[in-house]
Amino acid sequence: MEGTNPVNKKLAAAVSGGAVLVMALSGCSSDSGNNDKLNSWAKQVCDAVQPQAQKIEAANAAIQKETSDNSTPAAVQSTDSKAFQDMSDAYKAIGGAVDKAGAPDVENGKKKQTDAVNELNGISSSYADLKKQVDGLDTKDQAKFADGLKGIATQLDKLSKSGNDALKKLEEGDVGKAMAKQESCKSASASAGAGATKG
Repeated sequence: MEGTNPVNKKLAAAVSGGAVLVMALSGCSSDSGNNDKLNSWAKQVCDAVQPQAQKIEAANAAIQKETSDNSTPAAVQSTDSKAFQDMSDAYKAIGGAVDKAGAPDVENGKKKQTDAVNELNGISSSYADLKKQVDGLDTKDQAKFADGLKGIATQLDKLSKSGNDALKKLEEGDVGKAMAKQESCKSASASAGAGATKG
């Protein structure tokens, strides 16, 4: 088993970085003005993001657990496959929620919204691709499986470090402040933060 363990750890570390993307949608700043339109937009998005953030956190936790359990390649494959599918679904759902909420009532709101939706859908596609790759790995050949996982971990690492620029732009300024006031965004941020420290 020692062949896959360091790779699994690398995979787990890369995956936990992915949760950061969701946090881009959970504003951390406080005190926004009384823009009811913007607050109502923020509430709609935050309420939709919360369950998806929990789903992504659960997928992260599953991969972390499988990693530390020194599991068989087949078990790792099965867990990772489901986790990547869940992440893909969650990012797609968040993209759908931002799309459905419409443009936030701020300058360049429409562009910010469109860019964020495109980005979220792109992340969703990336996780769907990773699921296909993990499904295609040869679990009977330990060395090949380890190599395959290494490649997936590298892609995950890139995915976790890139791709949330549009989300950051979306929640700059008043949008972020309005989102920070929403209970659902606070709890989405707290649950993902708690999960990240467990690792």
